[in-house]
This record gives sequence, C-alpha cells and structure tokens, in this order.
Amino acid sequence: MPHDRHPADHPADQAAEHGEPLFHCRDLRHAYLGRFTALDGVDLRVRRGETVALLGANGCGKSTLLKVLDGLLFPDSGTFTAFGETVTEDKLEDEQFNRGFRSRVGFVFQHSDAQVFSPSVREEIAFGCLQLGLSTEETRARVDDVLAMLDIEDLADRAPFQLSGGQKKRVALGSVLVMNPEVLLFDEPTAALDPRTQFWLIELIGELHAVGKTIVLATHDLDALRETADRCVVFSEEHQVVADGPTDEILLDRQLLLDVNLVHPRSHLDVGAQGG
Repeated sequence: MPHDRHPADHPADQAAEHGEPLFHCRDLRHAYLGRFTALDGVDLRVRRGETVALLGANGCGKSTLLKVLDGLLFPDSGTFTAFGETVTEDKLEDEQFNRGFRSRVGFVFQHSDAQVFSPSVREEIAFGCLQLGLSTEETRARVDDVLAMLDIEDLADRAPFQLSGGQKKRVALGSVLVMNPEVLLFDEPTAALDPRTQFWLIELIGELHAVGKTIVLATHDLDALRETADRCVVFSEEHQVVADGPTDEILLDRQLLLDVNLVHPRSHLDVGAQGG
C-alpha cells in the first residue's frame, strides 16, 4: 500500500505511519431534527493509503458519515478523531485547527451544482487556496497545474453554469485537488455521469490512490467497486454497519447484498465474478 507523500513531521502523523487510523469514528449517532435517524452506533477506522467504500442503499447514512468526516456535520453522540485529534464543532471554530483540518481533507459532493459557485472556472479552482492564505503566485501555479491535469484548460474562463454535468464534475474535483489534500471524500462519484466520464473518474481515483491519497467514497453502485475500493463498509437500512471487509469478499456475499437492499432477488449479479 503506498504511503502519502507528506512527511510524518508531528506526533499524529508519526502515529498514523505506525498503523493508527487517520480517521477513527466510535459509536456515532445522529438524527436529523432529533427524530430521523441517520447513524445508529457507527464505528469506522480508515488507515493511511486505504481506499474505502461506504456501501449501502439510499438513505442508509453513508452520506451523513461523509459529512461527519469532513467536519460539516457533528454527531449527537460518539467521537470522531482525525490525524490523532478529536474533531468537534468547538475545535473547528479555532482558526489554526480549522485551517489545518481543511487543508488535509477534501470533499467532492454528489451534485456539483452544490459545490461550484464562482463566476469562472479559474476562480472556482482558486477559491480554496486563497481562503487558506496561499499567495497569488502559488495559487496561480496550482490552478494551472490542475487545469492541465484534468484537461479543462479550455474551460478556464467559462462560467460554471455554462458547463455540462461531466465538465462541472471535473471543475468540482479540481477545486478540491488544488489543495493537495491527504484524504479525499467522494459522495456517489459516478452518479448521473455519462459512461465516458464515469470511466475517466474511476481511472483518476485509481491514480490518486496510487500516489498515496487516502480515499473514502459513498456509493450504492456495485459495478466499479473493484476499481475504486480495497475495502467495503456495508450499511443496513437501519443505519448501522453490518459488514466490513475486502471488496471481493463483500461482492461474493449475495445474501448480504440482498439483506441491505443493494441487489434485487431476481437480479443477475455479475460483480461477484472476476472481471465481471
């Protein structure tokens, strides 16, 4: 498993290098409006360099968990530790802690329209760098690199509302990659994309993993799991984790996939076969 290229220069990073998880969630519980359960005693460990899929039917809690991992939502009870430090709403109000956490974790939303808001593509990709206080010169260099990497240089001066869905997804991803985060969170990354863009994104996730990024993605799409995840954490419709194991092992457990409403009893499941 490749390691992240950032040096382990403080105790939390040194601990992660020795096997302690980058992310550790313990007994997370959350209910929207205090009534609608989203997480019911969820535990999760994510180690450096892993690619982990949060797998389950719509509404099972996987997107809620991603928001907790990004510090956008806070559990009603339980603890979330990132990079060796407990993450709380109060902690994230501290500017230094917030800046450090935000620079290390990037979130690519399911719906790009919720993420892309600047007048032009170039300004959109530059936004995060400027918010974190990077110089104009450093920001410009990073933006140019990301535009080239994602092959969207010709879109730099376009307004995001003029773009197709696939182009918006690239821009949303660029606004995250420009920060060079250690951890990338994806919510339903291939949803509503055309086949060519889906294939491109699956390949890119593999390339990001190969250079040492830690990746957590939420999905109910089984088709690309072997290409996007080493390990699957499976949620039931009761908002609990019911399985955690290697991707191949999870895909071969048809009864599990039936129980959590990821396949239909009459469906022909080809993902259990190598190369299927």
